Amino acid sequence: MNNLEELYNKYRYEFSSDDPVWFLHNFEDKKDIEVLGLIASCYSYGQIGVFNKFIEEFLIRVDKNPYEFVMNFDFKKDKECISGMNYRFNNENDLMNLVENIKMNILKYGSLLNLFLEKYSDKDENILNALKYFSDSMRKKYIKNLKGYDYLMPDVSRGSTCKRLNLFLRWMVRKDEIDLGIWNCEVDKSKLIMPVDIHVYRVSRKMKLVKRTSCDMKYAIELTEKLKKYDPADPVKFDFALCHEDV
Repeated sequence: MNNLEELYNKYRYEFSSDDPVWFLHNFEDKKDIEVLGLIASCYSYGQIGVFNKFIEEFLIRVDKNPYEFVMNFDFKKDKECISGMNYRFNNENDLMNLVENIKMNILKYGSLLNLFLEKYSDKDENILNALKYFSDSMRKKYIKNLKGYDYLMPDVSRGSTCKRLNLFLRWMVRKDEIDLGIWNCEVDKSKLIMPVDIHVYRVSRKMKLVKRTSCDMKYAIELTEKLKKYDPADPVKFDFALCHEDV
């Protein structure tokens, strides 16, 4: 336990490491934080310096008003605004698909929080049911490049770790010097699932926290359950430290 707590405390301060979460700290309006949080988390793969530049470019193009841009977005009128916004496996059409799906769901539910709460229950073991409904709702409208959008917004039922969606939820639900916790009154942080990518997988395997060898949703849940032995109320608090710690 000491090693995990030491890791958590090592990174438990603002700007302790390069991370997209710090973009959210520049906003006060929960609407902006929700929208930017989802977009930033979806693009949080690859080299951190590169996807941070992508997020910076997006904010410049939308005049640092992510919520207003999304809610007023029109394919024909605003396509030029995000033209050329390509990042690794995803092109500008994927970003437009994401923006349009965010807009459509906010118009229907009022906020991304309300969308998530549609299938969230404190009686559930974790947030998996709500995560699946959230993802499914974000995958209903496409213009082009379905394969690329699949990578940006994964189908939870396929069993991947869904690292970036769980990362978004960590930002929204937990509240400390790192995570903003704007959903902390509505969603129990003990229900969150660890955001697992290949780096967290390798670090947690090295620390012998999980016996399972496949890097999938079952692994993420098993890791979360293991971490609950160290902090039952807040197992995902260790994620930031694990994802920035060297293997």
